[in-house]
Amino acid sequence: MNQPRDDRAAEWDLAVIGLGYVGMPIVREVSRSGMRVVGVDVDERLVERLDSGVSHVDDISDEEVAGLVAQGFRATADHEVLAGAGTVLICVPTPLDRDRRPDLSAVAGAAEMIAGRLSPGTLVVLESTTWPGTTEEVVQPLLEKSGLTAGTDFHLAYSPERIDPGNPVFDLRNTPKIVGGLTPACLDRAVSFYGKFVEQIVPVRGTREAEMAKLLENTYRQVNIGLVNEIAMFCDELGIDVWETIAAAATKPFGYEAFRPGPGVGGHCIPIDPSYLSHRVRRLGYQFQFADLAQQINDRMPGYVAERAARLLHRHGRCVSEAGIALLGVTYKPDIADDRESPARPLARRLHASGARIRYVDPLVDEWSVDGVEVTRCADLDTALEGTDLAILLQPHRAFDLDLITAKARLLLDTRGVLPISDNVERL
Repeated sequence: MNQPRDDRAAEWDLAVIGLGYVGMPIVREVSRSGMRVVGVDVDERLVERLDSGVSHVDDISDEEVAGLVAQGFRATADHEVLAGAGTVLICVPTPLDRDRRPDLSAVAGAAEMIAGRLSPGTLVVLESTTWPGTTEEVVQPLLEKSGLTAGTDFHLAYSPERIDPGNPVFDLRNTPKIVGGLTPACLDRAVSFYGKFVEQIVPVRGTREAEMAKLLENTYRQVNIGLVNEIAMFCDELGIDVWETIAAAATKPFGYEAFRPGPGVGGHCIPIDPSYLSHRVRRLGYQFQFADLAQQINDRMPGYVAERAARLLHRHGRCVSEAGIALLGVTYKPDIADDRESPARPLARRLHASGARIRYVDPLVDEWSVDGVEVTRCADLDTALEGTDLAILLQPHRAFDLDLITAKARLLLDTRGVLPISDNVERL
């Protein structure tokens, strides 16, 4: 096979399209390795903040962003910078539309943006999570509108992001990086690029295997979370402490991995990624029954938490209608400011419909609304718990004083199993 040509010297070693929770960690690591990096985003306000040294990503501080800018990093909304990049990474969102179908509009837009400025020898890598076949069936044809041929004139690869916001142990550098290339030469080029700032590279046969690996990871989590969520509901009916059951099962040193129940799943990955795989499977004429069933169970959890809240209030002589309820932590995971797909929102919606008066406490979220209606925010736990009939612990942020919550709450529903059961505390 012909080697892709390289007819020009690159102004930038790397251009990252999409400067969110995936793009910015890449910018940081690549800049640390000494490469010249430019970031492109359609959000001009975000671009201005980054160029001013202000971070919007939990795991990256303002000081780090200012340091990146001082090192030469530039954020811009000007697509023309792509023409001067040796490597371009696509790190844009891949959400679901209103009918829960994959929305690849941002990926397609990025590919078209690159195509108009693509030069021979460029490496283009898609990192956004998507259904198997996207790189070859969607991105490649759009890039080849440039008149250049993938694998001959430029390199094309897929490498799924594995960012885990808030993880103190694993980051971009020490998390193994899966890479699949359109051709062997494309794979070699991508492996060489990522090897400059990632400790372990995992090459796979092609782009589809790399795309599928990402979906398998998150579908595995979704299915097991769905399993333990359903078991939690059964245990409540049977009078069994599900948390003690899980802790006991977890003592087995082989053949078992502990998953824990909760109020529902959130973030970009688990509620969304398996739907991309289900979409692809349906094109084959099948249903992905495991993933679909797990999604149904996980989607039930906010409603189940609302039912448990109503039952707890009723046992103590209160009705959920007109009850004051404080939601503690409305993000999708502890110590992260991201509230995308947070189960707190459908829970609040259900409690509102039952007539409850809702307020929330979250040191990471200054404003929060449900269906366009702003929810009252309490700046501190004392204020939130005063006059509140029930508190529901959704995310045990490190900033929360759990002892204070236990002592001050009249009634407390712990959806994360972090508090001991007492006269006023009930666990999911």
